[in-house]
Parts: sequence; structure tokens; C-alpha cells
Amino acid sequence: MKDTMLVVAMIALTVVCWGAYGPVLHMGQDAMDKSRLRPFLFVGVAYFVIAVLLPGVLLQSGAEATASFTRQGILWSSVAGAAGAVGALGIIMAFNFGGKPMYVMPLVFGGAPVVNALLTIGKAGSYRQISPMFVAGLCLVALGAVLVLRYTPSARVPVKAPAVEASGASPPVSRPGT
Repeated sequence: MKDTMLVVAMIALTVVCWGAYGPVLHMGQDAMDKSRLRPFLFVGVAYFVIAVLLPGVLLQSGAEATASFTRQGILWSSVAGAAGAVGALGIIMAFNFGGKPMYVMPLVFGGAPVVNALLTIGKAGSYRQISPMFVAGLCLVALGAVLVLRYTPSARVPVKAPAVEASGASPPVSRPGT
């Protein structure tokens, strides 16, 4: 039961972090005068600290002493890292071309589970096990992304006050009974 709770906690952590990624990245871009690549550089710095230095320290301390580095493991792990980095670059470029987090991220997180499922099915060779409910689930993912995009609240457009004439005179005020 303890492991199940840890799994749920780590999934929740990932959901919060990845859900915050697009909006927070967009804030970084705005804070760097709308730069797209400068914030991406710091995404890489954060990845380096969290994904290279921290595991290096943990491995030096004896964590996973029975495991080893293998060519296949290094290859596939590098491909996964490249996929993550290229995906992050894709998000940055979507923002660069005018996409907003409230639109880009639901499409990314709606499409990613579909790709995950198809790659997993392909790796396992379990095409014949695809059920109508699985296909229905894929359709619901697509429908969910469409609904989120369609019904995402947009920024309010401020109502403009009536224009004052060029003479500088105040607009006429109507008074009851006059």
C-alpha cells in the first residue's frame, strides 16, 4: 500500500509540474522581452542540475549499486532525453508563432497519451488486443482537447469609455427631470 501511495504522489507531482510548465515558461518568455530561446536555455540549465548533477550525487552515494550502464540503456535513455528536449523546443516554437499556453498545452497533453499508447502497443505487438473501449478512449481524449480549447475562458476585453470631444468639454450629463 505504501508503494501505491508513493506512485500516486509522484504522478500528482508530475501532473502539477508538467501542467505548470507551459504557463510558467510563457511567463519567463514575457519577462525576457518575449525571447523564446533564452528561457529555453534556462530550461536546459534546470534539467542539467536536476537530471545530471542530482543523480550523479545519488549514484556516488551508492544508490542503485547493483545496476550498471549498458549501451542499449544509454542509447534508449538518450533518445528519451532528446524526445523530451525536442518536445520542449516544440512548445517554445509554438509560443514563438503565437500559440498561448491555454491552447498549446491541452493539445500537447491530449495528444501525448495517444502517442504513448500507440508506441506501447507497437512495442508489445498487441495490435489485436485493441478493444472498442480503447478506441472510444482515444476519441474521448480528442474530444476533451477540443472541449478545453473551445470553452477556455478568454481574457475580458475592457469596455472603452465614451470619447470626449476634441474641445475638451465634458460629455453632457443627463439629469432626471431635465
